[in-house]
Amino acid sequence: MEGRRFLVLSLSFALLLSAVSAQLRTGFYKNTCPNVESLVRSAVTKKFQQTFITAPATLRLFFHDCFVRGCDASVLIASATGNAEKDNPDDLSLAGDGFDTVIKAKAAVDSVPQCRNKVSCADILALAARDVVSLAGGPFYSVELGRRDGRVSTKLGVQHNLPQPSFNLNQLNSMFASRGLSQTDMIALSGAHTIGFSHCGKFSRRIYNFSPARRIDPTLNFGYALQLRQMCPIKVDPRIAINMDPATPRSFDNAYYKNLQQGKGLFTSDQTLFSDPRSRATVNLFASNNAAFQQAFVAAITRMGRFGVKTGNQGEIRIDCSRPN
Repeated sequence: MEGRRFLVLSLSFALLLSAVSAQLRTGFYKNTCPNVESLVRSAVTKKFQQTFITAPATLRLFFHDCFVRGCDASVLIASATGNAEKDNPDDLSLAGDGFDTVIKAKAAVDSVPQCRNKVSCADILALAARDVVSLAGGPFYSVELGRRDGRVSTKLGVQHNLPQPSFNLNQLNSMFASRGLSQTDMIALSGAHTIGFSHCGKFSRRIYNFSPARRIDPTLNFGYALQLRQMCPIKVDPRIAINMDPATPRSFDNAYYKNLQQGKGLFTSDQTLFSDPRSRATVNLFASNNAAFQQAFVAAITRMGRFGVKTGNQGEIRIDCSRPN
């Protein structure tokens, strides 16, 4: 029964997303702002050269945007009363460099008179996410465009809409399926953690207080756990951040999956992809074949980029990405 409900849910979203993908298309701005991609890429490259954090910060911003209310740039909206998506505890750790990347790219686009206020913040974020993946050594792929910006962003809207570090495979699959994404998509998108970083509090329970019988999570590589304890002592500064990929943290590659094979997944939601036999074969495939991972990642991020989008006359083209018009 559970499997049938999952199938029906996936099929209904597949139909919905196929209708949306007909409205989104590459070359959407060819008449209104033909150089939009090079304008965004130039601004993103400049920001990336200033700090590598641009890459994980921008990519994570895109994920958080799409998973809450769809890919409509609602995560960028600021609230004077502290009631926007970015004010939710799950979004407080979004690095400022991601927001700054979009602001700079938007300014670059708007500096061309033909393009001013023609390109949505949602599309700029989607393009910037592609560009940081490529700059970090990952694939360069075509981005479907034509999203409009949402007008609504609430703190409450984030609740129960983002995957948590403690999630098991069932919880991950359920959340991704509700957004039209398969288990393979979920595993491929998790590979973005290859350039990710995390604050110690997100995984401290795994290394200090897993259970009364075992202080350290048994699925965690013991030597790695001891290293993490050194980097994250009990009363560590909460601002301290740890690389999620201890092998090649500045390279968008398949090392993340090789780490999982060695018990070096930082979050429970990472390690469960290898610990659970239902997803292990995909982890093993991606660990042994970087091209297979990159191909799956492109397919998954393209599908994710269609979720909940506003097109046509829906939404607006925001003049300032941080507030509705």
